[in-house]
Amino acid sequence: MSSVSDRLPDFPWDKLEPYKKTAAAHPGGIVDLSVGTPVDPVPELIQKALVDAADSPGYPTVWGTPALRDAITGWVERRLGARDVTHRHVLPVVGSKELVAWLPTQLGLGPGDRVAFPRLAYPTYEVGARLARAEYEAYEDPTELDPAGLKLLWLNSPSNPTGKVLSKADLTRIVAWAREHGVLVVSDECYLELGWEADPVSVLHPDVNGGSYDGLVAVHSLSKRSNLAGYRAAFLAGDPAVLGPLLEIRKHGGMMTAAPTQAAVVAALGDDEHVRVQRERYAARRTVLREALLGAGFRIEHSEASLYLWATREESCWATLAHLADRGILVAPGDFYGPAGENFVRVALTATDERIQTAADRLKA
Repeated sequence: MSSVSDRLPDFPWDKLEPYKKTAAAHPGGIVDLSVGTPVDPVPELIQKALVDAADSPGYPTVWGTPALRDAITGWVERRLGARDVTHRHVLPVVGSKELVAWLPTQLGLGPGDRVAFPRLAYPTYEVGARLARAEYEAYEDPTELDPAGLKLLWLNSPSNPTGKVLSKADLTRIVAWAREHGVLVVSDECYLELGWEADPVSVLHPDVNGGSYDGLVAVHSLSKRSNLAGYRAAFLAGDPAVLGPLLEIRKHGGMMTAAPTQAAVVAALGDDEHVRVQRERYAARRTVLREALLGAGFRIEHSEASLYLWATREESCWATLAHLADRGILVAPGDFYGPAGENFVRVALTATDERIQTAADRLKA
């Protein structure tokens, strides 16, 4: 009998090791713009909330404290423009990657069921389908998919890796198509607060969904907007008919967000100022890197939102990776996100101001 791991592709990041060694050997040290992990401090008010909840000897609940659910529902209404959001419309999860990887399994999908995701996409969408033994396919326009057997449609706006943002009109059209064919839409909106040349919209907005959450779930994370990647803090919002059964399954599985993390999320969602400050940091870094890449002969496509620049020198992504590694800069190859990315690299904004400036200086040299 084959093991579960046999269903999965090789872990892509392992392929970067030789390039990482090359970049690390640069006299000025490596500038790692590959993974996109936050480097700025966790805001003090969030740290304080975590510490104040450190004495938590009992088990947390999967559904979270009432205070956490209040914080999520309040944020969803205030920030996303959603209406009439109750506790039944929300569900905390242990970081968004866990949710993406296990959602098809928790939805009961299996052989004969289909999962679809963008042609350039976060690799874990495919991993989740593989874990469930479901079929999967990438799309250019989801409304051109064959709806037969299609059980889960992933949207991702703003996109990882491209930073592309789906317009309100596109979202409305896609939601209407999915509802017509009984397809569940799960919208990964983890970068929604990081729009630069576009204003991303949630599927939870009434202009998109007509005031109904039927067949819709949005995924949100605090990893990037609040520097909480190390806290594993995320949540779902949307159709109670989907979230209710997921809650029961996750109770049985013990998929609980730690109690101190729950308290930290309450503080984070209640404060917009730290998000504004972090956005300004990323905006400044984006300007520096974007100008340097363009000056070095790169072309940047999309990238109107998110924490990445989707860049190309019109060559194999691995040739670009080697070119940059020789300059002490490590980026992510575009083919990690699908064959359509074979000539692109993803350049993360998640490095300190000093490292970002160092990368820019090396690109100009």
